[in-house]
Amino acid sequence: MTETSELDDSFHVFDTTLRDGAQREGINLTVADKLAIARHLDDFGVGFIEGGWPGANPRDTEFFARAQQEIDFKHAQLVAFGATRRAGGKASEDPQVRALVESGAPVVTLVAKSHDRHVELALRTTLEENLEMVRDTVSHLRSEGRRVFVDCEHFFDGYRANPSYAKAVVRAAAEAGADVVVLCDTNGGMLPAQVQAVVATVLADTGARLGIHAQDDTGCAVANTLAAVDAGATHVQCTANGYGERVGNSNLFPVVAALELKYGKKVLPEGALSEMTRISHAIAEVVNLTPSTHQPYVGVSAFAHKAGLHASAIKVDPDLYQHIDPELVGNTMRMLVSDMAGRASIELKGKELGVDLGGDRELIGRVVSRVKERELQGYTYEAADASFELLLREEAEGKARTYFDVESWRAIVEDRPDGSHANEATVKLFAKGERIVATAEGNGPVNALDRALRVALETLYPQLANLELVDYKVRILEGKHGTESTTRVLISTSDGAGEWSTVGVAKNVIAASWQALEDAYTYGLLRAGVEPPA
Repeated sequence: MTETSELDDSFHVFDTTLRDGAQREGINLTVADKLAIARHLDDFGVGFIEGGWPGANPRDTEFFARAQQEIDFKHAQLVAFGATRRAGGKASEDPQVRALVESGAPVVTLVAKSHDRHVELALRTTLEENLEMVRDTVSHLRSEGRRVFVDCEHFFDGYRANPSYAKAVVRAAAEAGADVVVLCDTNGGMLPAQVQAVVATVLADTGARLGIHAQDDTGCAVANTLAAVDAGATHVQCTANGYGERVGNSNLFPVVAALELKYGKKVLPEGALSEMTRISHAIAEVVNLTPSTHQPYVGVSAFAHKAGLHASAIKVDPDLYQHIDPELVGNTMRMLVSDMAGRASIELKGKELGVDLGGDRELIGRVVSRVKERELQGYTYEAADASFELLLREEAEGKARTYFDVESWRAIVEDRPDGSHANEATVKLFAKGERIVATAEGNGPVNALDRALRVALETLYPQLANLELVDYKVRILEGKHGTESTTRVLISTSDGAGEWSTVGVAKNVIAASWQALEDAYTYGLLRAGVEPPA
């Protein structure tokens, strides 16, 4: 394991996804997961990666052992997390302190009590003994050659209750050799102005190097982190995508983006910021959570524009409705097409899809009218770019892209006496001058239709062999006719190189699904460069 960095030590980006982030409900990381995330974080260029609590559980102990051997850290230093020694003992004889040393991590973060009530009720010891526990543990780890950070747990609540004692803990840690003393908003109840005032006062009164660890229970974790930086903190603790206990932690990505783009601080290696969106989504895949579409900077909707007024301005200058160039963080601007769209939205979306409408006002007007008419019927194009592109090309080219003509289709669901079900579909169509009848079974009527359509077309269009239906969503739209309400289906399809979405709307879910399937196959052939038969 190497420990190198292009950055100096004046400001720290400290990631605790592997420990604090892993406490989020629904996240259960294996050692392999933790190693994968650590690699992503190192690629991103954070300075410190807190890997967990060695000795507390076999998984974290194994992670540290494997990380030393399997990861060649290029930017980050690995950090082990643990607690101060037990009351009445010696740090040199404490088993969990020994485990921190044996982890091999060059940096150790110690959690220390800084709220007097927690000292007396949770640790069941005296305030002075708690200070000695901090001093002894920090001094011992320093003597073992470790760099030490101290997390002052419940600091802000403790400061409110007994400011002199909370500051005494900070002094004890710093005087014993802690490089950074981190003020933790453990319950997440602080607001930015409060954080800024407290950090400024503690910095002035103690002279210690301070960090900030903010939970997001008020929705202010990122703002609280930046407020602490404004007050003089030079160490920020965050988690990827804001993962963490309860509602989460300060989100690494908007914090880093703000520091680099708004504060002008160089906290990442050169070129790393443009990898931010990719890293965010990659970590989401590892933890098996869908990336948040509306996450600042890295969400797919972060630079998506729907209102016609916005689109008109963006056509003149994208900066009029965007606070940064999305490419700086590896994201892209997207134009959403909906019944709110105006001419500018359609024209910009056409360019995004590679269809230059050439400023043809009549053509653009037809597309706008058709989109609004179809959205009134229940279609949605902001989530179905492929269906919109087919509509756009049909208007621009004067005819629909037609690779096959459907004569009829049928789906049958058979409920058998033994409680099992059978799903069968038959598709009749014309393609390249041939009439084709194909039948297939599936694990549901839509899957059966998908297979039957594939059977019918694959011989004539071998490009379809790579297509795979990867997502399927059904929504019952508001209506006044009970079971006759309109149904909207969105289908996502992949060819292994990319994905696209199509939409269908009908009185029943099977018919709506068929529409979306037709568009999916048609777009797949268009994407593959296949020309429709003459």
